[in-house]
Amino acid sequence: MTIQAMGYFWVGTSKLDDWTNLATGQLGLQAVDRGGAMRAFRMDDRKQRLIFDGALAEGERFFGWEVADAAALDALAARLENAGVAVRRESAAVADQRCAAAVISFRDPAGSRVEAFHGGQLAYEPFRPGRHIAGFRTGTQGVGHAVLIVPDIDAALAFYRDLLGFQITDFMGPPVSLYFMHVNTRHHSLALAQGPGSRIHHLMMEFYSLDDVGQSYDLAQQDGRVAVKFGRHPNDLMTSFYMRTPADFLIEHGWGGREVGADWQPVELKSVASFWGHQGLFESIHTEPLPANAPPPPPMPPSQPDHAPLQVIDGNYERMTGVCPWWDAVKRANRPT
Repeated sequence: MTIQAMGYFWVGTSKLDDWTNLATGQLGLQAVDRGGAMRAFRMDDRKQRLIFDGALAEGERFFGWEVADAAALDALAARLENAGVAVRRESAAVADQRCAAAVISFRDPAGSRVEAFHGGQLAYEPFRPGRHIAGFRTGTQGVGHAVLIVPDIDAALAFYRDLLGFQITDFMGPPVSLYFMHVNTRHHSLALAQGPGSRIHHLMMEFYSLDDVGQSYDLAQQDGRVAVKFGRHPNDLMTSFYMRTPADFLIEHGWGGREVGADWQPVELKSVASFWGHQGLFESIHTEPLPANAPPPPPMPPSQPDHAPLQVIDGNYERMTGVCPWWDAVKRANRPT
């Protein structure tokens, strides 16, 4: 795969103080002193991951996708140019601002800015969260995942899959055209959904501790920021809720997402209904006025009660003692013969 991870997320905003309060007090990010009209935040050992830029127009935002090295960045630029995509080799000043060795920029089929880079810089000091949290699941999996609403899903799919190297994890056809795509072991770093206009629906950040997500939920409830209630997704098995932000996109607070391996085969989804919860998710997707005579958006599907193993990190759990004969019998009945 060409792209390795989501390296950073850059947002244009006039609400720098609002974002600062949210990033440190709610998310638990660490503020980085950048000066001027820019606020940067850490979530791990990188110098910065989320950047809020007062010099960038409100509503402008883009992701920086990381590649392995200079050769991989040059190869990506050449592949894009051969496909007719205009590519800009950004200056050393821009690369320094991105805390990267080199950066290129281009536009996707919907006209949205995209950046790719190599050589992300590490911080000298350990990550110090803005509130008491155990930290974020990043590393080789990057910042998290994003869901984009795009007007032409076929064009977007060809761009991100065929040119940038994203691989399909699972998908769903009409009336809800939706593709989940991975570039590393995270179930998906990007999802594309057919819809009016071009926008980001949400950015997901995954916490190490379920308690951190629960405490964040309490904080979001106090501030009236909960847009989508607690629930568990059936495909990436993430337990999460979604929070309103000072912008027009949401941030999903997640825990326990599943991993995919090199032998993963794309799966066709029959429903995107959660195992439980996530009330408000479909309503949050359909926020723009529909064109005249357009069919109404599909209603939120009913939950699909089911069970799946929890995805836990080694050492981040304690095995319970005791034996449950009923549960042992259930496991034996479901075990392949």
